[in-house]
Amino acid sequence: MEDDDILDTADGPQPRPQSLMLTFFGNHVLEEGDLGVYSGSIIDVLGRVGVGEQAVRSTLTRMVNRGLLQRQREGRKMFFGLTPQATRVLIDGRTRIWKQGAVNDDWDGSWTMLGFSLPDSWKRQRHDLRSRLTWSGFGALYSGLWIAPGHVDVSDVVTDLGLTAHVKIFHARAAEVTDIEQMIRDTWDLESIAARYAAFDQRWSAHLGNGTDDDPIGTRLRLVSDWLRTIRTDPRLPARHLPPAWPARTAQETFHRVAEQTHPALKAARTVLETTPLRQDP
Repeated sequence: MEDDDILDTADGPQPRPQSLMLTFFGNHVLEEGDLGVYSGSIIDVLGRVGVGEQAVRSTLTRMVNRGLLQRQREGRKMFFGLTPQATRVLIDGRTRIWKQGAVNDDWDGSWTMLGFSLPDSWKRQRHDLRSRLTWSGFGALYSGLWIAPGHVDVSDVVTDLGLTAHVKIFHARAAEVTDIEQMIRDTWDLESIAARYAAFDQRWSAHLGNGTDDDPIGTRLRLVSDWLRTIRTDPRLPARHLPPAWPARTAQETFHRVAEQTHPALKAARTVLETTPLRQDP
């Protein structure tokens, strides 16, 4: 199962329920450790962003079946918590959202190169590898040669997919004769990436002008989910090789401003959510 499937961040007018669900757990559970949240609390919060009760219940069941959530009954109530697999995905997302940033001003000039050759019949393996590489910041320089800026460790990705014998990974620097700007334009759809950031900035700049927020919990859930959808296909290309006024910088500033505005949501959730410690298997 690739991270892109887990995050369920396909393009569309609204985030899908699974993406919102994981964002909810990332916002309010990841830092708390082994904590289960009552299903009624989850229904309440996701209802604030337009997800109906039946959709929440079916999403919870599906995520348990996929190994992303664990459930625990307390009396007549059902509580849900994170599995190690979901925790790994959310920690990765937390790094992308809060630590790395969308603008790469610190590129050291190196590239990670990954070459692969798979049998024609391995369509699913090829799809899985490409999806995981895209999430990890790679783009296709040629059909079987993918590149990413900086030193990117994808050894676990290759191992998880069982493709170690079919993949070769190198770390290198481009020769002076290489036109890096042209290589970037040939490898990534810069217009599409820029449009995502511009649209995000437009949506949330308008929110900043609305004054007080009556529902910071719901707003923060939409904000973080929307930002993840925006950055998920951005390989954090070196800023000095991107077009002038690259919109990621402005969008990131807007994201952090709204995040600061909705920071009280984290404290408010502690009084709204009904939780219980998850029992550890012996």
